[in-house]
Amino acid sequence: MQTLFNLEGKVALITGSTRGLGFAYAQGLAQAGAKVILNGTQQQHMSAALEKLHAQDLEAEGFLFNVADEEAIESVFRQLDARDVHVDIVINNAGIQFRKPMLELALSDWQRVLDVNLTSTFLVSRAAAKRMIERKRGGKIINIGSLTSEAARATVAPYTAAKGGIKMLTKSMAAEWAAFNIQTNGIGPGYILTDMNEALVENETFNQWVCSSNPSGRWGKPDELVGTAIYLASSASNYINGQMIYVDGGWLATL
Repeated sequence: MQTLFNLEGKVALITGSTRGLGFAYAQGLAQAGAKVILNGTQQQHMSAALEKLHAQDLEAEGFLFNVADEEAIESVFRQLDARDVHVDIVINNAGIQFRKPMLELALSDWQRVLDVNLTSTFLVSRAAAKRMIERKRGGKIINIGSLTSEAARATVAPYTAAKGGIKMLTKSMAAEWAAFNIQTNGIGPGYILTDMNEALVENETFNQWVCSSNPSGRWGKPDELVGTAIYLASSASNYINGQMIYVDGGWLATL
């Protein structure tokens, strides 16, 4: 049964993967046998991430590019094509958050969040799927949603709209690409302990709310998402398509 989850011989591109949850996904897939391609925008973070992976004898390389830049994405894929490197797995993890009440929200900030969190998923997936279809070998696309793919919170309307869009974009990709043996699914993380959430964890009121409203009574850990990512990236999920799997400790299941 272990071969179901073996990613040896596969190449995985993970966006927003030099830190946080993206790095956890990349490390997990690499440990399962995949060669991973990291994405980020800052050289110091990229260098540190690659150093950590190489220290574990894991196969990894990285590209610095803006995931909302169509030409930058195509340039990376053309470079990979030229080297005969074929992406089998994509994890669309890159995202940003911006907190402000809607009445005070500038259009530019709304657009920036949607571009990075939603439009980038379309652009990267389109570039990858085009090549998967041409090669006739299928592939796996994993889109990272959120609890806000299902439920809203005040002051994060652009993020909520983008993550709700991720859920429906995932279904649309399944509807169009399943015939080509491409499985597209999503992961919806709950409240996870990452460096980006340090301020929320340190906010006593918010931390108490997270722990009291979750039946598991705690925040999640980054490595608790990795198994789901490996499952969706592997042959074990070959007949699962267009689904969102929420890894949230039971938060969405309760009132």
